[in-house]
Amino acid sequence: MNNKVKKVIVIFFVLSCFWTILSAESKKPKKSSIIKKRLDTVAQNDKEVFQIVCTSFPQYDWVMNILGDEKNATKKFEITLLQDNGTDMHSYQPSVKDIAKISSCSLFVYGGGESDSWVEKILKNATNKKMICVNLLELLGEKAKQEELVEGMQIDEHDEHNTRHNNHEKNHEYEEDDEIEFDEHVWLSLKNAAYYIEEICKNLCFLDNENSDVYKQNAASYKEKILALDKKFSDMVKNAQRKTILFADRFPFRYLTDDYGLQYFAAFAGCSAESEASFETITFLAKKTDELLLPCVLILENSDGKIAKTVISSTKNKNQLILQLDSLQSVTKNEIQSGKNYLSVMEKNFEVLQKALN
Repeated sequence: MNNKVKKVIVIFFVLSCFWTILSAESKKPKKSSIIKKRLDTVAQNDKEVFQIVCTSFPQYDWVMNILGDEKNATKKFEITLLQDNGTDMHSYQPSVKDIAKISSCSLFVYGGGESDSWVEKILKNATNKKMICVNLLELLGEKAKQEELVEGMQIDEHDEHNTRHNNHEKNHEYEEDDEIEFDEHVWLSLKNAAYYIEEICKNLCFLDNENSDVYKQNAASYKEKILALDKKFSDMVKNAQRKTILFADRFPFRYLTDDYGLQYFAAFAGCSAESEASFETITFLAKKTDELLLPCVLILENSDGKIAKTVISSTKNKNQLILQLDSLQSVTKNEIQSGKNYLSVMEKNFEVLQKALN
């Protein structure tokens, strides 16, 4: 092989090596591309969506007020209200979709009473073992109130146990198998609401610590409005002509009446399944209306007022007004979109109670 051929071979080899190196380098990602990919990953983590599930409207509205307009500030919160189709909380049963949402959510807020008896099984099988659970009744501790039966109230199967327990309580006798059933309508106390707002805020700050100052500020401002209305209730009741109200319906307002020292009579307990009042119940309520010179008979939201009309027709004057208090047990999407909220409902309840007591 002569020198000329050797030179050609060497040049060809060198060029081949150079071309291979260039090809390999061109296939490598550029440093700027690697950095961009890392930043995109960080950004994606920063956009983590925290799922919050609330069983009833008051809880949902409290969460929305604490988050305020900053709910998409750094980390996005997705809030689900389970009972948003007007179904009464006492008859609500979760769908498969509801169960899946609860099972994987970051924060679950629920009442913790008899109507939420289905919750325990779902939480036991939840896929998110780090889920934060806020049980409203559990948070109250010793301040939670037992369902009670007052004079003239109609007793059904649901109430028989409570009657037995009330008698035991009066006689200081208790049996180990007696299970106390608590009044689960805890949100109807403005004092309770102020306390719950603080507790929910703590959990939201834990999930999104970066925006905790915003949530704390929102919670403080909202709590101030709640307590201002609480004082308004207190002052009104203090100066009212009467201290007694009469419900021709179920009575879920024990927390509210106890807050302001009011007495009440009602056809049924708060969680009663009864819808037809007996002759004895009607007669008792009518006589109490006459005896106390009550100007109004109260009913719940969505009530047909049938029992109230019967009570009024059994009184001497038969001219009492029928007024409605809203217990927030059933709220629809349309009502929420129309502006219904916890504070506005409680303000309307104030106006109704003011009429009933004066």
